[in-house]
Amino acid sequence: MGRGRTGVGDWVTGVGMATILLVTGVAGEHADARYAPLGQALLTAGGLALVARRRAPVPVLVVTGVCAVGYQAAGFDVPAVAYLFAVYAAVRAGHRLLPLVTSMLVLALLPAAALLSGPYDTGEAFARARGALEIAWLVAAGAAGEALRQAERRADEAERTREATARRRADEERLRIARELHDSLTHQISVVTVQTEVAVHVARRRGEEVPPALLAIQEAGREASRELRATLEALRDDDTSPPRGVEDLPELVERARALGLAATLTVQGPPGGLPDAVDRTVYRIVQESLTNVARHAGATTASVRIDRRADTLAVRVDDDGTAVPGSTPAPGVGLLGMRERVTALGGRLHTAPRAGGGFRVHADLPVTGAP
Repeated sequence: MGRGRTGVGDWVTGVGMATILLVTGVAGEHADARYAPLGQALLTAGGLALVARRRAPVPVLVVTGVCAVGYQAAGFDVPAVAYLFAVYAAVRAGHRLLPLVTSMLVLALLPAAALLSGPYDTGEAFARARGALEIAWLVAAGAAGEALRQAERRADEAERTREATARRRADEERLRIARELHDSLTHQISVVTVQTEVAVHVARRRGEEVPPALLAIQEAGREASRELRATLEALRDDDTSPPRGVEDLPELVERARALGLAATLTVQGPPGGLPDAVDRTVYRIVQESLTNVARHAGATTASVRIDRRADTLAVRVDDDGTAVPGSTPAPGVGLLGMRERVTALGGRLHTAPRAGGGFRVHADLPVTGAP
């Protein structure tokens, strides 16, 4: 049964304990009949309090301790069994200091309660208190609660380890399949591309008109080869190369400038201290955006802006390419991969043409609690 929930077993324990305490108290001798109803009520309350021991272990610990001292003072010489259950539940819930302090108070108050309950001398009062609550019982209850808490913690850690291992193996298998698929497709596409290049070359040397379908196959083969190479580079980089992040963005922007693109980089706020997954995702978003700008946008300028806020990091890449409002660009592999990375981190990605022309990629990534 989960911690914090009250079930049938809790009610059975509480009602059963109340019944046992009440029957034991009624069957025994008590000094003053005037306090019998109060003592019986405290015996019942101490047992029934155990119903809530999972949901509220600390209040139950206090209530059972007060009840134990109370029915001793009322003349009922009954062991504080309910209080021992409460100590066990509190320690199992992770409380250590409070049960220790409460137990010391209860042990100190029980002799005084025994003195109030009848004409006993000090020795008899201490004997009655020791019979009601042995220190060895307290130690055993606390040790049992701590042992079970540690066992539950180890079980939880083992479960998390199994899940992490399963995810790692699944990632490794996906990476292996992706590489094998890449190798196979690259070979076949390379054969098609080479044959097409030869056919186009021969046709042009003969002065013949090259069929449009052959030119389309040639271009498609080149594009497929480029995409596959980019995919394999990304896989290899994720697997073996040192992770890249916000600190490597100036290098990306310099590369874009070398290709003739007037690219700028603006970083607002301290970029350091980012979770690794967020840091890598920012780099991938900017890398893929600048690659798309250089290849397909027909742009002359591009601006990269990183804005670090309290709990989010915003990434924006704008260009002045040929995209116009209302147009819907075909979602290529790069944009899809970008969206998958952002979604996996719980972020939001917006890609659309800008109002004044060109294209914008905007992502908001959570910084706190990022996996």
